[in-house]
Amino acid sequence: MRYARSTISNEIGLDKRYRVHVRYTERIYASYGGSMSKRELGIDEKPKGIQAIRALPDKALGALWDSIIIEKSLKDQLLSQAVLNFTLRSKVPRTVVPLHGVIMLTGVPGTGKTSLARGLAHRVATAFPGGRFRLLEVEPHSLASAAHGKTQRAVTDLFASAIAEAALADPVIVLLDEVETLAADRAKLSMDANPVDVHRATDAVLVQLDALAEAHQNLLFVATSNFPQAVDSAFLSRCDLILEVPLPGREACADILKDCLTGLGRAYPAIGKLALAPELAAVAEACVGLDGRAIRKMVANALAANPDIAMNPERVTMDNILAAARAARAARVKGAGA
Repeated sequence: MRYARSTISNEIGLDKRYRVHVRYTERIYASYGGSMSKRELGIDEKPKGIQAIRALPDKALGALWDSIIIEKSLKDQLLSQAVLNFTLRSKVPRTVVPLHGVIMLTGVPGTGKTSLARGLAHRVATAFPGGRFRLLEVEPHSLASAAHGKTQRAVTDLFASAIAEAALADPVIVLLDEVETLAADRAKLSMDANPVDVHRATDAVLVQLDALAEAHQNLLFVATSNFPQAVDSAFLSRCDLILEVPLPGREACADILKDCLTGLGRAYPAIGKLALAPELAAVAEACVGLDGRAIRKMVANALAANPDIAMNPERVTMDNILAAARAARAARVKGAGA
């Protein structure tokens, strides 16, 4: 099979050194008349449905874990359950403890579920030095097809081939973002409005989860969903832990604000000093009801309060930030009532 130069280049979105390697191997590829495969050239092909493959641990993912500010007890519970997956399952039969190796994070958009899942992968890998863990991120929307039977086949190929083969080599953590796309609640789907493929795709996910749980004890799925009520009950029953990531309370809002202002302070020292301002408590109170992402975006809105501040962000004041927080909260309340 021949691959055009542009196809190979577009598929590789890695660092500069790797791009140089790709250009070099493309020249070799051309010299062989296109007879060598990308795998023979040392260029990884991501299977359909796999958005990214990362070696673990990864400090960038560790930073994501630290950036999500929730109760320590929730993070401890999440990490402990993930670690247990790799210590217990290989030693205890599933007839005793029927673990499937599935954790599900739920919560409203913006609470940090995906970032937390990615950060969790890093933290698990650091708990097992030398474990050569990998993170596979699934892109569920790429599996959908209008053609009869293709969605089910794509799901089966992803789980039974790509994920299973990865688990043969190293411990693997798989991120299933927006899992309701893959495991839609069959009881709420209309056979008239939804193609049979949607139902069969959910069936395929469940069958594969059972098969992988039996065959691969070094495999952990971390699923996320903004709409857990849309996830099939049979999938939920296979989850070893379902953890809701809540909206931040007042203290968490204050911590998020401090973290954001301190981070900005590395570029703009005057902004960093605002993290210690007494008015921070009032801003945190005004942020209650916002998710963590919205709070950080609100700070950016304050930096755009007027052209003068936008040109020189260090001129922002706590009054600007408080006004932005109140505006964001009012917009959220209005949106919820619409």
